[in-house]
Parts: sequence; structure tokens; C-alpha cells
Amino acid sequence: MNDCILSIGSNINPEENIRKTLIFLKQKVNVIDTSSWVKTTPIGITDQADFINGAVRIRTAISQQALTQYLKNLEDRLGRDRSLPKFGPRVIDLDIVVWNNKIIDNDYYTRDFIKNSVHEVWQK
Repeated sequence: MNDCILSIGSNINPEENIRKTLIFLKQKVNVIDTSSWVKTTPIGITDQADFINGAVRIRTAISQQALTQYLKNLEDRLGRDRSLPKFGPRVIDLDIVVWNNKIIDNDYYTRDFIKNSVHEVWQK
């Protein structure tokens, strides 16, 4: 089994979209723990709603590549518009941050809210 931690963020109807994301994740992977949810100000394009961010620790038998594809499909299913600017509004943003105890997303090193959420579920 693969142990990993995902970052989750949304600033378009975030409570509802994060709730739906967790429901869909639980249908595909074993959700072990969820961090606290924190409100963060947008990065880059600041003239938009605040984000709700957190992390989820999961276990899965699928490969990293398959999980990445599943997460992209889940974002699309929830209505993510990939034509919007990189730092624009998001229905949902899902990224693998830790894969089998190895940090694979550099945002971990530059965004305290990601680091803090990851540590909250990683240390348990």
C-alpha cells in the first residue's frame, strides 16, 4: 500500500466542494486522516475570494501516476476550469504533496499553510 498526503484547496463554494471531494476520495482510497481547514488569502491574483485549504492522508494500492490522473479527473468532475489563470479561482485543487514519506511537491517548502496541514496529518 502507498501512503500519501494530498493538499486540498478551494475558493469557489469551498465547503461544498471540499465535502464532495472527500466523499469521492473515500470511494477510491482509504482516507486515514484530515487536517484542520484554514482560510488563506489568494496568492498571485489577490482580487478573489479567500481559499479554504487543508490536507488529507490516504492509503491506496494504485500507483502515483494513476492517483495523479484520478485527482485530475476528480477536479474536472467537480467543474474545475483549466482555462483560468494558474493563480485564479478554483472549484477544487488537489495535489499529491507526500508519497510514501517523500515530499514530492515543492509548494510544501514555500507555503506554510501546506506545510502545517501536511504535518498535522503526517505526525499522527
